[in-house]
Order: sequence, then C-alpha cells, then structure tokens
Amino acid sequence: MKRLALIAASLAVGAATAPPARTVGAAEGTGRWPAIAQAPADVPGYTVYRPARLPKARLPLVLWGNGGCRDNGLSASHFLREIASHGYIVVANGAPREEKPPLAALPEAGEAPAGPPPAATADETSVAQLLGAIDWAARAYPGAVDTGRIAVMGHSCGGLQAIAAGADPRIDTVVAFNSGVYNRPGGGRSGVSVTKDDLRKLHTPIAYILGGPTDIAYPNGSDDVARIDHVPVFYGNIATGHGGTFALAHGGEYARVAVAWLDWRLRRDRRAGRVFAGPSCTLCVDPAWTVVRKQFPETP
Repeated sequence: MKRLALIAASLAVGAATAPPARTVGAAEGTGRWPAIAQAPADVPGYTVYRPARLPKARLPLVLWGNGGCRDNGLSASHFLREIASHGYIVVANGAPREEKPPLAALPEAGEAPAGPPPAATADETSVAQLLGAIDWAARAYPGAVDTGRIAVMGHSCGGLQAIAAGADPRIDTVVAFNSGVYNRPGGGRSGVSVTKDDLRKLHTPIAYILGGPTDIAYPNGSDDVARIDHVPVFYGNIATGHGGTFALAHGGEYARVAVAWLDWRLRRDRRAGRVFAGPSCTLCVDPAWTVVRKQFPETP
C-alpha cells in the first residue's frame, strides 16, 4: 500500500517535475512563464526550451529545425525561449553548442547577415531526429507535455525539415521561416529529401514567413505557396532578409507572429487568430507585411 501511495504521489506532481538536465543561460521571455534552455542528460542531440517553472496544465509541443540544419540547438535561442515562455515545450534539433547575445537591431543592408552560417558538406541533423523528439518528450515529460497538440517549425534548411516532417499524421501545424522547397531540384545546399510533389502530403495548416526579395528562400517559398491548393496556407512577407529577426531580443517580430500562430492553431485562441484571419487581420493591415492567404477561414 505504501508503494502504491508513493507512485500515486509521483504521478500527481508529474506536471511540476522535469528530467535531469543542464540549464544553459538565464530564463527569458515576455510570456507568463520565463523559459530556460536545457541540455537533456539522456539524449545528446536535443536542446529543450521550457518554462522554468512548469505549470500544472499540459503544454503543447513544438519541434524546431535549425538554420543550416546545424547541430546547434542554441542557434535561435532567444526566439525559442520567447516561444516557450508563452506556455510551450520546445525541442530543438541539435545539442546546445553556441549561444550569441541578442542584437539590438538587424544589420543594415550590405552588412554581414544575421542568418545561419554557410552549410556544411552534409546536414548535421535530420527529419527523423526532429520527429524522434515526439516520443522522447512523451517519455521525458509525461505529466507536462500534450502530444495531441504538436507544431513543427524551422528556419531555412530547418524549414525544409519542418515541411518534410509535416507529412507525419501526429503534426497539427507547420511553420517554415525563410524557407521553401527548391525550385530547381538539387540546386540548394541542403540534403533534406523533400520535393515539390511532397507538398501534397501536408495535411495541416501551414504558414510561410519570408524575408522579402533579398531572402534567398523568397522564390522557393513563394512558389510553394502558389502550388499548395489543398490545405490552408498563410504567406507573410517582411523585409528582414534571410536571417529574419531570430537574433533580436526575444526573437523580434518573428517570435510575436509565431506565438500568435501557435496560440491560434494549437490552443484555438480566436484573438490570436485575428492576427492572420479576417478581412482586417493584424498583419493584413500592417504596411510592413505582404500577406497571401489560400484555402483560409473567413474568421478566426
């Protein structure tokens, strides 16, 4: 009886506990739950972002693919801590290898871009690794993560990983930042196995966030949007270049948009949905953004 009581007590506090891990950096984020980055002790290939103090409610899961498909789960650390601070558990591909301080402003045109480093000779992470985080998170956070609500997101090469992973039936939404399937097969530097025909495998709403005509992914992502005709697709374009706003404090404008999309698609928050849906959606009337919507709801 005593053993059963101990087991029951353990399950009861499951949502407030977490597996052993090394914390990297300080808690950040403007959400209700300032979030930390951690290196899990049992898996060397992931970086986890979560509220420093886990709330009692189960949290949706977000999978993240890094720019350049790099093995550095800290490549978008300020952006991902911001996401997690709004009540998400984020698992990024890659160990926590290098974190840079946030920038005060984006580089001016002609300065060194804030995007991912040049691609290696081979991708350092994979789509299988990205999707493997679902089962790992379910085991690691049995009382805290809700694997019935899962988003997959990524930047550049990591966006290709997200698009490929979006075919998995467990995924509820996809966001591709500064990314798109190559218009010329084999013309890019990524080894992610995804083609234009694979866009037909998407079964959830998808958002493309692009950085304007100077974004190297602009023609590829724009072409993807033109081709997708079977699921809701949101296209938001803002003049940031290929690096987006990941390097800014709290992830800048990209984080604001990402949180709103996740809150709408995974939490059914209609107020967040007004950022994207409706005749006067927030991004639709913002002169900094160009918006295209297809197969999209009239109201949030």
